[in-house]
Amino acid sequence: MGMMMEMMESMPSAQTSGMDMGMMQECIEACSAVSMTATMCADADAGEDMARCAAMCANMADVATTMMRMMMRPQGYDMGVMQGMMTACMTMGEACAAECRMHAEMAEHCRICAMACEAMVETCRRMMGSMQMA
Repeated sequence: MGMMMEMMESMPSAQTSGMDMGMMQECIEACSAVSMTATMCADADAGEDMARCAAMCANMADVATTMMRMMMRPQGYDMGVMQGMMTACMTMGEACAAECRMHAEMAEHCRICAMACEAMVETCRRMMGSMQMA
């Protein structure tokens, strides 16, 4: 068992949160990957005069980080808020992926960021499914 999963399972209300801890770990990891990737892509975009893409990536990094941090606090879960934030995270991920895909042929960092966003959206979608069944 990974340290993150062990930590999550040790939280006092983790088992009664209505969240699948295994799915949550995957989602946290996907959000973390996007946060890092989008931050680096935004920095690279700024140097290449791609202001819109840089802004989209910076926003994506912020949303992914916020989503990740919310999932790490089971004491404060409100299922409606979690679902709303997850929906916002997926929507931002889809928009960022679409923007980065437009530059993917000329900028490898955009291709990688788009792939990370798409993977995160899929992971969040699976997480939403487990939240609804919980």
